[in-house]
Amino acid sequence: MTATPPDQTVNPLTPGVSIDHPGVTELFALLAYGEVAAFYRLTDEARMAPNLAGRINMASMAAAEMYHYEMLRDALERRGVDVVPAMTRYASALENYHRLTTPSTWLEALVKTYVGDALAADFYLEIADALPAEAASVVRAVLSETGHSQFVVAEVKAAVTASDKQRHRLALWSRRLLGEAITQAQFVLADHDELVDLVVSSPDGLGRLTEFFDRLQRTHGARMQELGLA
Repeated sequence: MTATPPDQTVNPLTPGVSIDHPGVTELFALLAYGEVAAFYRLTDEARMAPNLAGRINMASMAAAEMYHYEMLRDALERRGVDVVPAMTRYASALENYHRLTTPSTWLEALVKTYVGDALAADFYLEIADALPAEAASVVRAVLSETGHSQFVVAEVKAAVTASDKQRHRLALWSRRLLGEAITQAQFVLADHDELVDLVVSSPDGLGRLTEFFDRLQRTHGARMQELGLA
């Protein structure tokens, strides 16, 4: 059997979306900057940890982010794209999100790590559904659960079980993360037509994107419950 050339690969659920769609490059670049930004954020926030175990856990998560960045860099290079100028186009939106959601305590840093990163993953995986199989596999590999964030659940739940004040404070913080994540996602889509076209080129794409923002609210609620913040 003759293999299908990569630049002709399409997702059978989204006919017409090819691997060389410009939106694929834009998505990889957006993800790449997100991984680099997350690396620096995690290394900075590790200094807030009250003990060595917390610092090690944050450092392990930061290391995973750089591994994911390298996967995206390699994927972009295979497409003939220089990763640095490509991903720099997304610096403003992502840095703005982090600026507006800078944690002031260790517990806020943990909640942002767990909830904020999960919201970003929801956004990217939604777009991945519109990708050809080869590109979708890259996105899913980059966003795969490493297990590192599970320490967050235990630590936050212990803190909020012991203090109603912390529970209310972190619940408000979590809702703020949701609001800023949705706002910045909308800004990114508004500024980058290639990404919008990638999604709406699938059958029911626009409707699916609208429904996605509704689903974010529901999945966020489930994560708050897992953290003991519901």
